[in-house]
Amino acid sequence: MKCERCGASNANTHVKTIINGELREYDLCAECAHKLGYTNVFSDMESDFSHLLGSFFGNVLPARTQTARCEFCGSTYAEIADTGHVGCAHCYEMFADRLNPSILRIHGNAAHCGKHSKAAREAQASKSAELTKEEQLAACKKQLDEAIAKQEFEKAAELRDKIKEMEGANHE
Repeated sequence: MKCERCGASNANTHVKTIINGELREYDLCAECAHKLGYTNVFSDMESDFSHLLGSFFGNVLPARTQTARCEFCGSTYAEIADTGHVGCAHCYEMFADRLNPSILRIHGNAAHCGKHSKAAREAQASKSAELTKEEQLAACKKQLDEAIAKQEFEKAAELRDKIKEMEGANHE
């Protein structure tokens, strides 16, 4: 099918317009469609989908983020923001202050809340076992302060009782 405007090129754009209730349809070539202001919705998008993801991280970068590099993989925050790909696990720590707001906006949570592998559960259990009683007591006191600040009084009462029990065990 030939373009209805120029009649020379093959038509590849179909245009429907409704003006004053009257439907009109046109078949145009790409050049005529462009001249009339009809463009492809996707023509302005980058072909690489990662650039779309990178837009979630924002384009305004402080000068210091352009030079700071991850000491493990060498990624900069500017590269992460541009591509949407974090270089390595250490980048999350290195750029936490800038990544966390974007991660919260995208995922709704910055902490993992899904399932853990058996190895991760075992590592966490061994880490907990390594804590000394004093460290466990200090951790419970910190959790108590946080619970009180958040006005989670049931949790605070449980932590208070646990702390009393731990302190009693320490004195024996």
